Amino acid sequence: MLGFEEEGARYDAPGDAVRGDGGRAETGPEVIRRYLRALPDSPGVYRMLDEKAAVLYVGKARSLKKRVASYATYQGHSNRIQRMIAATASMMFVTTETETEALLLEANLIKQLKPRFNVLLRDDKSFPHILIKREHAFAQLVKHRGMRKEKGDYFGPFASAGAVNRTINQLQKAFLLRTCSDSYFENRTRPCLLYQIKRCAAPCVGYIDESDYARLVDDATRFLEGRSTRVQEDLAERMTAASAAMEFERAAVYRDRIRALTQVQASQDVNPEGVAEADVIALHSEGGQSCIQVFFFRSHQNWGNRAYYPRVAAGTEPAEILEAFIAQFYGDKTPARLLLLSHAVEDTEVLEEALSVSAGRKISIATPQRGEKRRLVEHAAQNAREALARRMAESATQARLLEGVAEAFELDAPPQRIEVYDNSHIQGANAVGAMIVAGPEGFLKSQYRKFNIRRADLTPGDDFGMMREVLERRFRRLLKEDPDREQSMWPDLVLIDGGAGQVSAAMDALAELGVEDLALVGVAKGEDRDAGKEEFHRPGKRPFALPHRDPTLYFLQRLRDEAHRFGIGAHRAKRAKAVSATPLDEAPGVGPARKRALLAHFGSAKAVSRAGVEDLKAVEGISAALAERIYAFFHGGS
Repeated sequence: MLGFEEEGARYDAPGDAVRGDGGRAETGPEVIRRYLRALPDSPGVYRMLDEKAAVLYVGKARSLKKRVASYATYQGHSNRIQRMIAATASMMFVTTETETEALLLEANLIKQLKPRFNVLLRDDKSFPHILIKREHAFAQLVKHRGMRKEKGDYFGPFASAGAVNRTINQLQKAFLLRTCSDSYFENRTRPCLLYQIKRCAAPCVGYIDESDYARLVDDATRFLEGRSTRVQEDLAERMTAASAAMEFERAAVYRDRIRALTQVQASQDVNPEGVAEADVIALHSEGGQSCIQVFFFRSHQNWGNRAYYPRVAAGTEPAEILEAFIAQFYGDKTPARLLLLSHAVEDTEVLEEALSVSAGRKISIATPQRGEKRRLVEHAAQNAREALARRMAESATQARLLEGVAEAFELDAPPQRIEVYDNSHIQGANAVGAMIVAGPEGFLKSQYRKFNIRRADLTPGDDFGMMREVLERRFRRLLKEDPDREQSMWPDLVLIDGGAGQVSAAMDALAELGVEDLALVGVAKGEDRDAGKEEFHRPGKRPFALPHRDPTLYFLQRLRDEAHRFGIGAHRAKRAKAVSATPLDEAPGVGPARKRALLAHFGSAKAVSRAGVEDLKAVEGISAALAERIYAFFHGGS
């Protein structure tokens, strides 16, 4: 059966595998050949599936017929592609109008389906930006991550939150822009500490007027746009004029701002003169692993870099790795106007068109061979090579530690996925369960989970009951999503922060779900609750301890401490939210924006509760009907 679908449709049902006489699905080139007769000579996306209908590979083609025909034989393919062909039991297809549309659809499907023969981008977090919010008369300087919903000027991306924080810190020194919220700003009667340490011009109390503050904002904008030389020249002229007018204090202010700008530029590391805006992407592969370094250059400044380690099957060519990475990486990010690559990709024109369509502006891709752009690429490639070397060394160490864990707990093989559980609360209040995950690549922070304890019948502080709830919820979901344990989401080892009691509670919870074959270990503090004297409890066996200087012990302590850190962080966040909660949170029709408006107008939730209907109607965004509902909420009306 051919699974042609209309352009842009999602794949919800797999194709039918061809069955042989013995009832077993046939696989290999013969199966692929059967599709060729009905395939069109047009662009599209194809999926290759195994006998269990699991997706092996997603690809795009200028001509579906010609591309699929290339898979109808083993000859001319790498070992990786030959294995993929041999495992193919069925295929499905989607036709598109253009190859560009096929490329975009391919990237979406790879992200959604995660086929094992595709290059997969593992870390896909959004990047932080600097935002100058201009809705208020005195613009606010903030860090921003996510969708660009707020009005203002966005500058980025930055490689990390730390890079943004450092830049904002220096910008505060140089331009004295406020970073406080609007509600905080409106309720100030005297300047805050930031004014005292020369990080803010204190517009909240009128120490600077609107026009002078707007000039600071314009200076900051010009600097972030790359026109820093002109900004510094202007400041130098103002400093000279102030000094000539014997206004030495004002001249000192300009001097300090020039110094702060110099520090910002110095912290940007490599600042190319001939490259105003570019993303530099360099690949290094070695020993079956790959590292891709992405450097972000904006406004002639280096705004940081980040390393990625895509999952790559053996034998994958650099051009294929880079093309797949770029298509997935920019699926939800805006690329620079110029991409500089370490290796040329095959479909440069198609990739440029797809990125241009997605970004809404012209995007160019180049593989420079000389000059400053080539030096930028070489610098990124060197970082990729060094990062991969560090990762491979860490992986070797991690592998030895996992072997030590397997030996200590008598496991059949080194665990590929360890889940560690802990609870955090204060006398039962704001209780949170935490799960962290570790494996051959270290901590897998994208797979950490927190569990708000929901059961109302638990006695406050009942750690055993909390652990039972957490494990029941975690493994009930696993049984629902992957009952046959075919995916890699099932742990090989479960560590519990606690002794025999916690282990017993955990075993009871798992037994009720029918999960009785997991390796389960409790990590107890041991004598005097000292680090290094931990005891390990396993069901039906005597507790034991590891030698004091054993690297495996240190590794297990790190796992336990990471779960503890994550759990405390989740508990503190929940407690802070509870502390800041107000009756307004429950008022009908009052969302975050209206809540801010009410608090800004009345000053406190208590004042809102005492307000009359006419007073409530005076608040921007509060209609007459909503004012009646809010009044009724606080005064027991219906």
